[in-house]
Amino acid sequence: MGMEAKPILEVENLTTYFSVFDGFEKKTVKAVDGVSLSVTSGDTVAIIGESGCGKSTLALSILRVLPETATILNGKIVFDGEDLLQKNRGEMSKIRAEKIAMILQDPMMSLNPVFTIGNQVGETLYYHQGLRNRLLKDRIKELLLDVKIPEPESRMKQYPHEMSGGMRQRIVGAIALSCNPKLIMADEPTTNLDVTIQLQYLNLLRDLQEKTGVTLLFITHDLGIVAEMCKRVIVMYSGKVVERAPVTNIYDDPAHPYTKALLDAAFGLQDLSKRSPIKGEPPDLSNLPPGCHYHPRCERQLGICSQEEPPEIALSPDRTVKCWLFDPAHRKSDRMKH
Repeated sequence: MGMEAKPILEVENLTTYFSVFDGFEKKTVKAVDGVSLSVTSGDTVAIIGESGCGKSTLALSILRVLPETATILNGKIVFDGEDLLQKNRGEMSKIRAEKIAMILQDPMMSLNPVFTIGNQVGETLYYHQGLRNRLLKDRIKELLLDVKIPEPESRMKQYPHEMSGGMRQRIVGAIALSCNPKLIMADEPTTNLDVTIQLQYLNLLRDLQEKTGVTLLFITHDLGIVAEMCKRVIVMYSGKVVERAPVTNIYDDPAHPYTKALLDAAFGLQDLSKRSPIKGEPPDLSNLPPGCHYHPRCERQLGICSQEEPPEIALSPDRTVKCWLFDPAHRKSDRMKH
């Protein structure tokens, strides 16, 4: 029997709020509200949910690159045995360069238009691994070949605008891999790619993971990517985790009504004629409804749903859901209603 893989990332009760002004009124936006999660080394995990549910803020909190209007109020972020919230700016800069990498959905936001591809792929290698001259050039070429960039010698001299969107996204991938990170967070990495290039890029990430053992954390609303790439899924709604489960459980038997609604909206349970949008709108994170935040949109709500926030209930050792429907004290009343 093999040894159980250890968590590479453990987030405990993380709370990140924004302070914003609406006219002259100051509001608190609860972007990440008591989130806990665990990611095993070498795993591929998806964080899914509608736009504005807190996925990207969670990633930026882990990286400690939040805007000035945001504050981490509470929690722990333990990566590779170290609490990132206890690190100073210099220590975090080193961790971001060498251990955690991020791939953003728009490579033009990551790439500098005035520097060559070689300059940008080589920058981290130069400053953090001390590579120079021939060693640096050879490593850049090796990285470009790893991400399936042909003719790396000539591509190194080009600028981002001279490359296609798919090529630019591969370059961003090469930069992310340059210092052999332990964790890559990919925030909507294929949004700007056409379907054929999307598949190629996902296959590339899978190949690179098999080669390097890197842990992948996908932040996405594309459930096709989740089905294609991921082993486990974390579902977020209004800054909270509402369900976590192996990917097969999520698709075969979604527990939380919101998870089911996401799947119905995306796939129509494999029948396009039954595809249905989620009723209502996501809540205002500065003025959240009481109780379960999803209850105004939920077709299965109980009386308690609008009054008290549900607890996190374990359905199995690797599956949890935050929903009153799965609380033993309320199951019977729900069956009577339906």
